[in-house]
Amino acid sequence: MKLLIIEDEVKLADYLRKGLTEEGYVIDVATNGVDGLHMASTGHFDLIVLDTMLPGIDGFGLLAALRQSKRTPVIMLTARHRIEDRVRGLKTGADDYLVKPFAFSELVARIEVLLRRGADTTLAPNALVLFLEDLEVDLVRRRATRSGQRIDLSAKEFQLLTLLLRRKGEVLSRTEIAEQVWDVNFDHGTNVIDVAVRRLRSKLDLPFEHPLLHTVRGMGYVLEHRQP
Repeated sequence: MKLLIIEDEVKLADYLRKGLTEEGYVIDVATNGVDGLHMASTGHFDLIVLDTMLPGIDGFGLLAALRQSKRTPVIMLTARHRIEDRVRGLKTGADDYLVKPFAFSELVARIEVLLRRGADTTLAPNALVLFLEDLEVDLVRRRATRSGQRIDLSAKEFQLLTLLLRRKGEVLSRTEIAEQVWDVNFDHGTNVIDVAVRRLRSKLDLPFEHPLLHTVRGMGYVLEHRQP
């Protein structure tokens, strides 16, 4: 699942990026309202964490503009304790409201609740349980199983598997994988992608009869079932 954090407090934004990445999410960050509105409007995100006090465009204005075209779930963060501010945020289109300071565990719980609400939709990008043959990935519980057996994955391995499973049958290049799972400033000259794929394959395929993760020479990787 891919989340956008729009927060101008750099330390808090970095803290949230690190913590949510460890929870298995792919995170993008904007530190002002103008960049945040552009990213939220043009990109695909499963959920947005939005501060109210932002330079350029404040959170209320950003949310009002975003709601003209998108219904992406939004959790608003604010240092304001007044009921009027919370009511304004909810009326503008926020799905939830969290007052600073807050516990990180509460933010994670609220994110999971909002994402779970989207489980009823039939659109693949919002599906919370993904399948391929005997492989099942539960995005809320951060759990992957194959033939009923639990597969223990690191945060990056889980993100990589989720990306491949969402795009099953589609060959993904190393560059695209790096941009989606690693930071945009990822050094493409390293072999980190190949190493991560090998580790994922050792857990996903080696213990089972039929492989699902395949290398397409000169192009990238694809997750699909192939007839033996």
